Amino acid sequence: MFFETIWHGSYELSITVKLLLAALAGGIIGFEREIHGRPAGLRTHLLVTVGSCLMMIISEAFHLKYGDLGVESAVRLDPSRTAAQIIAGIGFLGAGVILKEGVNVRGLTTAASLWVVAGLGMAFGMGLFGPAVITTTLAFFSLFFLKKLEPVIKKDRYLFLTVVAGSDKDIYPELERIFRENNLRISDVSASLDLKIGEIGYDFILTQHRRRMGRELTTVIAGLPGIKKVSFK
Repeated sequence: MFFETIWHGSYELSITVKLLLAALAGGIIGFEREIHGRPAGLRTHLLVTVGSCLMMIISEAFHLKYGDLGVESAVRLDPSRTAAQIIAGIGFLGAGVILKEGVNVRGLTTAASLWVVAGLGMAFGMGLFGPAVITTTLAFFSLFFLKKLEPVIKKDRYLFLTVVAGSDKDIYPELERIFRENNLRISDVSASLDLKIGEIGYDFILTQHRRRMGRELTTVIAGLPGIKKVSFK
């Protein structure tokens, strides 16, 4: 089932099967993205897979049509160019679904799934049905089932905390004490001093090894004398 696969003597039938299987594979992965409300969902993944499959079929058609031309011909064929251009083109589409919201980045998994379905379309277009089916199964498993493991995986959480206080009293030791009591580690800190209005501000990046506690922490810090502002994200 490679370059010149003909099903039941019909090249058109083999093309149809390739496109339908590519659409099914892209639809399965796209459905998972759709139910999770991602910007690239069912239709996008299906179109990417079918489009990639079509491009590979066209590349195959060039080979079948012009492959018999001799070395003296002006026509030069390189079927791998089509695959290379698909990979390059899907990068632009994947970049479009990656969103940066403040310090958070979303869409990386969706971009990766688009990259995978482009490969699936190429595989089906080449007639590599076995690897394509296995890849579809693995991709769907990683997106749907591995997502259920996220709540039980212990991972570091990062809290971005801003504290503004009067400059007449050094509150930094008190802040360090509160962080130690809550088992928080300071990953990064920056400070600014405004002599005109008498304020000092700290921007902390705290590493957390347990539950989210931004609201709880800001409540404790707000109770310190001299605090003017506390915010987190």
